[in-house]
Amino acid sequence: MSVDTATVKRVARLARIAVTDAEAEKMKGELNAILGFVEQLDQVDVSGIEPMTSAVETTMRKRVDEVTDGDRADDIVANAPMSEDNFFMVPKVVE
Repeated sequence: MSVDTATVKRVARLARIAVTDAEAEKMKGELNAILGFVEQLDQVDVSGIEPMTSAVETTMRKRVDEVTDGDRADDIVANAPMSEDNFFMVPKVVE
């Protein structure tokens, strides 16, 4: 796959990047080099290789999953303009 100057200009316009003809020619070469490298990667046999999320083996740190009631209802509604029985009260907006 190769990229022509018109494609480079179209992509630049979509990205809202102003490019001159000289810059488009330079980018054409750079993009073709990148696509050539990607085509090389496509030829590598990766069957039997397990996908990974990191280059280093890590284990996920997890906290204890326990249900709590919070016990902080008074603190939560303390700054509310209006509250009743630990619930926020708001003015009626729909008749």
